[in-house]
Amino acid sequence: MAVSQLPDSGEHRNDSSYQHVEVMVSDSPHTQTTSSRLTHPSQDMPDNGRQDNGRSSRLSRGFTKVLRKNQDYIRIRVPESRLDQLPPEWWKTGLTFLWAGFNLFCTTVMITVVNDRVPDKSVNPPLPDKFFDYVPRVEWAFTITEVNGMVLVMAWFIQWLLLKHKSIIGRRFFFLMGTLYLYRIITMYITTLPVPSMHMNCAPKLYDDPIGKVHRVLQLLSGGGLSITGSHMMCGDFLYSGHTVMLTLTFLFIREYSPRSLWWYHLICWFLSVVGVVCILLAHEHYSVDVIVAYFITTRLFWWYHTLANNQSLRDSPHNYLNKVWWSFFFKFMERNVATTVPCTFSWPLSLPATCFKNPCRRYSKVQSVREE
Repeated sequence: MAVSQLPDSGEHRNDSSYQHVEVMVSDSPHTQTTSSRLTHPSQDMPDNGRQDNGRSSRLSRGFTKVLRKNQDYIRIRVPESRLDQLPPEWWKTGLTFLWAGFNLFCTTVMITVVNDRVPDKSVNPPLPDKFFDYVPRVEWAFTITEVNGMVLVMAWFIQWLLLKHKSIIGRRFFFLMGTLYLYRIITMYITTLPVPSMHMNCAPKLYDDPIGKVHRVLQLLSGGGLSITGSHMMCGDFLYSGHTVMLTLTFLFIREYSPRSLWWYHLICWFLSVVGVVCILLAHEHYSVDVIVAYFITTRLFWWYHTLANNQSLRDSPHNYLNKVWWSFFFKFMERNVATTVPCTFSWPLSLPATCFKNPCRRYSKVQSVREE
């Protein structure tokens, strides 16, 4: 006996949600004898109930032998699994990872450039900010922001490793992060704001020292752009807040791709995100508008992307104006083969090889015994 899959034909040729399975049973020269027994079951009438039961059992055994010995094809319509509609395509995930890394690198380069454009605080004092007018500066608040950000990033990384469809979800995260930092490169270069507080001491300006700028870029990359590592001593990257972007984006992905029953997990991550954003303002490291713009752009980009990703009917609709965004081409490239909503399922990141099991083919012993017959 053998099983094979055939392409659709006939009335189900246009039905893409089903596949056909063909079952072949080996042939035997005893076909005519057995079938004759089946076609004339009423020649010997049973005398009582016991004989009737015996004849019925013989007929059932004869019918089983016919299925085993006759060569026949049985076509079965089997609906395709949703998992077949979610191909991993890791090479696309690798491209989006490069996209995010490239924009992060360009961000560090742009910070070194705008640091030379920041006006001296003795000449141009900080701009007025209502939050700063009513709330004094808290020195240790920015450390809380960066610690919360690292906790959220680690929580999301562990959760991403345990996701079953991590390739699709990963490329969504890398694409959105790279796009957000691309926007940040543009805004910080176009508009260079003065320092938001007098406590900030910017690194010396290096107008004609390219070697020194390269050293600063490498220093910023090695420390992850964090102040607690001592790598971020430059100014000018105010509009908009990169810390707010990461605090918001990681929380949105954690909540989107985890079960709704883990409300306590969502609540903890939301609390860490909100406290981190508030501490940015308490530390007077960013203007209020920097935080508001970062939150607005991050949430809208995340919601727009997932609205298109989770609604198949919107992708090709002529009335969907979200298709007019500049990254629509890249979206179609990444989501072209994702034909359904990505389910929130988990699996171990590494699967054990078959040699780790004592008898991995035990469940197929019955099929093998029939094939030997």
